[in-house]
Amino acid sequence: MQTRIFLHFFLRDLDKLVAEIEAFPNEESLWLIGGDVKNAAGTLGLHLAGNLQHFFGAILGGTGYERQRDLEFSARNVPKQEIVTGLQTARQVVEQVLENMTDAQLNDVFPSAHFGENRSTLHALLHLLSHLSYHLGQVNYLRRLVAA
Repeated sequence: MQTRIFLHFFLRDLDKLVAEIEAFPNEESLWLIGGDVKNAAGTLGLHLAGNLQHFFGAILGGTGYERQRDLEFSARNVPKQEIVTGLQTARQVVEQVLENMTDAQLNDVFPSAHFGENRSTLHALLHLLSHLSYHLGQVNYLRRLVAA
């Protein structure tokens, strides 16, 4: 039951994120930054795709995904479709892992100390979901700013 709830919210927010990225008026607008804004929407899309494929795919799913976190933040002018494809791949990985996870496994220690020593998988999933939602909101604001 609990894993189904996580599945619902992760897929909902990933679908919204893809829709936001696709709604940018042009390729260039995905990469606009200004003022204190350091990460463009394109950067956030790459970052979330890498983050989710790493934690869900490599850590929980054993996919062998090799994360290139520095590239998530340094790559520029990546085509919109490439970002969308990365997010769709991340969505598939998240869906597969959560569909195969039992509620009992949420109490297991998460197999990475990234979120702290001996943190539960439940703790890690809450962190990952809030991280996704946080950046989704940023992408939404960036899209509305560049479209204005």
